[in-house]
Amino acid sequence: MSVHKEIKRVTSHTLQWMKQQEEKISMLTAYDYSMARIFDDAGIDVLLVGDSASNVMAGHETTLPITLDQMIYHASSVIRAIKRCMVVVDLPFGSYQGNSKEALSSAIRIMKETGAHAIKLEGGEEVLESIKRIISAGVPVMGHLGLTPQSINKFGTYSVRAKEEAEAEALVHNAQLLEAAGCFSIVLEKIPAELGRRVAETLRIPIIGIGAGMHVDGQVLVMHDMLGITKDFSPRFLRRYLNLYDQIKEATEQYINDVKAGDFPNEKEQY
Repeated sequence: MSVHKEIKRVTSHTLQWMKQQEEKISMLTAYDYSMARIFDDAGIDVLLVGDSASNVMAGHETTLPITLDQMIYHASSVIRAIKRCMVVVDLPFGSYQGNSKEALSSAIRIMKETGAHAIKLEGGEEVLESIKRIISAGVPVMGHLGLTPQSINKFGTYSVRAKEEAEAEALVHNAQLLEAAGCFSIVLEKIPAELGRRVAETLRIPIIGIGAGMHVDGQVLVMHDMLGITKDFSPRFLRRYLNLYDQIKEATEQYINDVKAGDFPNEKEQY
């Protein structure tokens, strides 16, 4: 029996069940009501209100500038659209690092003000105190290891992480720490496929990959990349399912031409 077809509301328990049944978990980012409604209607399992909104919605070069208030705005919009899928919200940069009290306060604000189902934050051992504090307050936490975009200024590059044995071992160790702390799932970003397989096989909780190979428990992509709204981002892990940039551009050009030519509106399109 497919969990995907049977379940009426996806929860962290559902994702655990899907891993046990070896059913892959589908996850996309969403930032607004209209797109979230389409994704939920299509049957997506998880929507991530990602801090990638900083890039794709606001035009920043990194995820660092987006604020907690802005994340709450996007998450509230998404929550109003969904009936079935689970909604996870990123804690933005500066809202949890180095201060577990602030981390808990940020997580509680998101849960209370948006109605979201869980939060996600980046890092391992260095944010463990924050993770434990948030979970102890009853807020589900998804972890994020490998390439952690909020740490771009520390690493200086978006290249593949954990190719060396020492970093790979540290990643496995951190994944085990996150599971022991109570995280219900972990995103692994841009790491070797064999390392993704190792983590997924070692841990009991679901592992979601973005550039982590085919052997993890699920996949996530940024909606703008998957739909071909962005054109200047082509990592190896990305599969574009549409080319909306050109399609929307062509439709807009046709609209402009019709307006200029007096062809829109026509007789049937007026009162």
